[in-house]
Amino acid sequence: MPATRVKQVPMKQVNGYKTGQKGKRPWGNWRVTDTGDGFAVKRIEVSPGHRLSLQRHEGRTERWVVVAGEGKVTLGTRSKRLGVGGTVVIPRKTVHRLENDRKAPLVLIEIQYGPRLEESDIERLSDDYARAPKRR
Repeated sequence: MPATRVKQVPMKQVNGYKTGQKGKRPWGNWRVTDTGDGFAVKRIEVSPGHRLSLQRHEGRTERWVVVAGEGKVTLGTRSKRLGVGGTVVIPRKTVHRLENDRKAPLVLIEIQYGPRLEESDIERLSDDYARAPKRR
């Protein structure tokens, strides 16, 4: 009996980022440096003593490369320190956080890739700046 072939329907790509787009946040700032089909590249700066929300993304994987400073990355239930040249890959749907517990700015390059690249694809689980939904 011949094998049944299943036609795969490609997932629609959404890239809501534009090169040059910027954002200011309570923890620091970000700027989009490049975009294309299925990817976006950001420069992220985390101010000393601040951290991003504990979060996850439905539609993207991220790769972080530290280019200045040092900080702590939480990935799932594990934490590790990253300094200049350090990298980490954050798979889709993985809980993560970045923290700058030093006295100098932490700067990293974030490469996002996946079917959904937009700022609204952030599920905040916990946040120092009251941006996460209240838990009942």
